[in-house]
Amino acid sequence: MTTIEAGPANRLRKNSLGVGAITFMVISAAAPLTAVAGGTPLGMLMGNGAGFAGTYLIVTLLLLLFAVGYVAMSRHIGNAGAFYAYAARGIGGLAGGAVALIAILSYNAMQIGVMGLLGAATSGLFAGWGIDLPWWVWSFIAIAIVAVLGYRQVDLSAKILTVLVLAEYIVVLILDLTILKTGGDSGLSAAPFSWSQITSGAPAIAILFCFAAFIGFEATTIYAEEARDPKVTIPRATYFSVILIGLFYMITAWLMAVGAGVDKLLPSLQALQDPTTFLFGLSDRYAGTLLTHAMSILFVSSLFAGVLAFHNAVARYIYVAGREKLLPQSIGVTHSAHQSPHVASVIQTVLAAIVVGLFAVLGLDPVLALFSWLTNVATLGVIVMMAVASLAVVMYFRANPSNQESGLKTTILPALTFIAFVIIIYLIVINFGSLSGAGGFLGVFLPALVLIAAVVGLLLAAALKGRDPTAFERLGQPLSD
Repeated sequence: MTTIEAGPANRLRKNSLGVGAITFMVISAAAPLTAVAGGTPLGMLMGNGAGFAGTYLIVTLLLLLFAVGYVAMSRHIGNAGAFYAYAARGIGGLAGGAVALIAILSYNAMQIGVMGLLGAATSGLFAGWGIDLPWWVWSFIAIAIVAVLGYRQVDLSAKILTVLVLAEYIVVLILDLTILKTGGDSGLSAAPFSWSQITSGAPAIAILFCFAAFIGFEATTIYAEEARDPKVTIPRATYFSVILIGLFYMITAWLMAVGAGVDKLLPSLQALQDPTTFLFGLSDRYAGTLLTHAMSILFVSSLFAGVLAFHNAVARYIYVAGREKLLPQSIGVTHSAHQSPHVASVIQTVLAAIVVGLFAVLGLDPVLALFSWLTNVATLGVIVMMAVASLAVVMYFRANPSNQESGLKTTILPALTFIAFVIIIYLIVINFGSLSGAGGFLGVFLPALVLIAAVVGLLLAAALKGRDPTAFERLGQPLSD
């Protein structure tokens, strides 16, 4: 494998993250408590009710199949560009450029979108304590804190995220155990995993909500250049992330349905003015108000953990695009002391501040507009990148056969997941208005942003090929020691 050299001015901090740190970084991006409190009730209401737990199981299995080819590729392509690097080495530099810009769009959209929900949730929390400030004030405070952490060395962010994620898991697991112990509303039932429940209502929308809840797990490979023994660390962190997130979501969704009563679940959700209060109502009913108060605080910290994790992810994509000359090289440098992608981090901070400020000035809703619109764009973008990555795995190993990897890992499973992701992309595009609440022109324009980003990235890669063919050929190559 050909590698490219990088001096200290554009080298990320090596050997700074182990399996546990990377796992918690990506689980933080998936924001477990946010998904359980926010996405799961909405997915049940708009999707397939109690069958949502079974849908989580199906999506978890599909992502495990995707992970097989994904981690096989990670053992050969150790580059912080992740999806971009895989596309560049597997399909070609033009595809790499397209994916690089889709990644920058997607992770920016996710991070900035979650900033809206974070601002709204924090505003509501502090209003209950007598501190009544607009949502955007809290969003800007979060942007400032994330800016400081993103500018510094990555292991500091990892330590903070580990504490926050563990706290999230603990409060939800306490609720899970109390529902399990009492038997729920009318006894434990396996009905949420039955095919009739899974296919009831709108299963396609349920699948899309489940995928959205996992967004972030795929970021393990972004930290390849900062991992200890990346050929071992990255595969383990990827599998651990999918399994931990998937089991947690599936079991919690099952117990939420059992707690409300399988037959009473949808009427209970329909009766709520805000379905995202459903989990907190279950907590009051089964565990008491003390846990509910703790959960309310940790819901805010879960959102903060998510925006910090996505900030780190998008900063690395911007940094790599600069380092490899798709974007100006002045972006592709690291801090002399922290070895963080500090310039890219500042760019992401500025973008977040501009977009949040724009939504605030226009008086748009932080949840129904900023959060819903942007996170659905991000979900579409990430699934497009997963489809491209699956195809890239097949093409890479056809061009570079490896005795370490079997045909099942490098051809059959990646090809199957590519087909599955193409179907899911189609479902997202045709259901985008229903999912995001964006109608009319926005219902078309927002998903089209992914295509626009791809075209811009392709043009940037084509321009690089014209002015520096050697740099173009090196797109996505691993760095040498």
